[in-house]
Amino acid sequence: MNTPITPQLDKKSIQSVSKIFKIISDPTRISILFLLQQQELSVGSITTSLEMEQSAISHQLRTLKEARLVKARREGKAIFYSLDDPHVVHILEQVLDHVREIAE
Repeated sequence: MNTPITPQLDKKSIQSVSKIFKIISDPTRISILFLLQQQELSVGSITTSLEMEQSAISHQLRTLKEARLVKARREGKAIFYSLDDPHVVHILEQVLDHVREIAE
């Protein structure tokens, strides 16, 4: 049963929100999302920026893509990633603002 908790929020929606928060709770994924907010990037560029192994970045990008937070396009042998949903970065920015506020 999917009884609403509030008129806008039912249990299925809460589970979906929880899933997104779980996905974006990883520090590497947060970094990737902020990088992609600035511009579309190849896996290699993300790897260089974050100073991590390509396999680790590819794994994180796959997770973000499955959650429809990023999208990919192929250009020759290179794959370029960009944000699929800029709303998520706005959420992260709000959390960052909160973190800065409570640190003062």
